Amino acid sequence: ALWYLVPLLILAGIIKSPWFKGKVGEFLVNLSIRLFLDKSRYHLIKNVTLPTENGTTQIDHVLVSEFGVFVVETKNMKGWIFGSARQPFWTQKIFRSNHKFQNPLHQNYKHVKTLQTLLGLSDHQIHSVVVFMGSSTFKTHMPENVTQGLGYVRYIKSRIEPVLSMEQVAEVRQKVASGRLKASFATDRAHVVHVRGLVTERYGAPVRRARRGRAFRLLAGPVLVVIIGFIMANTYSTFSSYGPSESLSKSRSDAALPAQEKANSKMIITRRNQPPSELMLARQECNSLIAAALGNKDPRLLRDRDKACAHYKVMQGGITESRQSP
Repeated sequence: ALWYLVPLLILAGIIKSPWFKGKVGEFLVNLSIRLFLDKSRYHLIKNVTLPTENGTTQIDHVLVSEFGVFVVETKNMKGWIFGSARQPFWTQKIFRSNHKFQNPLHQNYKHVKTLQTLLGLSDHQIHSVVVFMGSSTFKTHMPENVTQGLGYVRYIKSRIEPVLSMEQVAEVRQKVASGRLKASFATDRAHVVHVRGLVTERYGAPVRRARRGRAFRLLAGPVLVVIIGFIMANTYSTFSSYGPSESLSKSRSDAALPAQEKANSKMIITRRNQPPSELMLARQECNSLIAAALGNKDPRLLRDRDKACAHYKVMQGGITESRQSP
């Protein structure tokens, strides 16, 4: 039975992983962009990986419009968030535990500059936006381009001054499409390796832990598939062995029992549930008086003994005759 808990534990681990939370946050941002922004004026390009001088950089969402190019960085986090625009690291507080993470404005700065170099845009034509999804709460004052929930939609809509012509919008979309790396698993893995190398070089983070996490993610999928297949096969064999066919055959065998045997079994159950009969009481009275009269010459006791035993013999003979009669 413990095999059934294994896929649930693996699924719970995947759901709680930062990778899964990041994908959920990106999905929510994609959905809200399509629901609350005009598709004819705001053109979404998601998961853009661009080459840089020393590797690659990956952008969650790029929104191209006549009001500028919006570079959106997504964070799916919970708890209290502390930070400011100039701090290199922000703090996430959940109850008594604190977790530091890179300032998302600094993280998005490289995205903006890489895209700006590719497109040849000025500073007023490209905008950095940070979106926090999930049940997080800002505990310090944040810049206007650091938003929570659907706040980024209001920030984007607040930009009402056109800075790009329709021809420039089409040109920007074409340059991004031609300059980005092909979206694939290999591209994502190469970017992850590049980022880990930078983190290790800058902060001395252990690479061994990253390799272990990578191995776990690579093995989680095949292991989950094998376990689910084993459980399905085991369940099928169990139901095949103890399924409806066995209960049906059992009911048929019960129906084939002789009627007399069923009647006898019912009679036995009925007799066990009935109170002691008069014959049994008469027998008990006769036996008790016989035991009392042993060694006792009291004539009254002897008469009671004879009377009780005679009554018992009369009742016993009557019941025997009634059973033998047709």
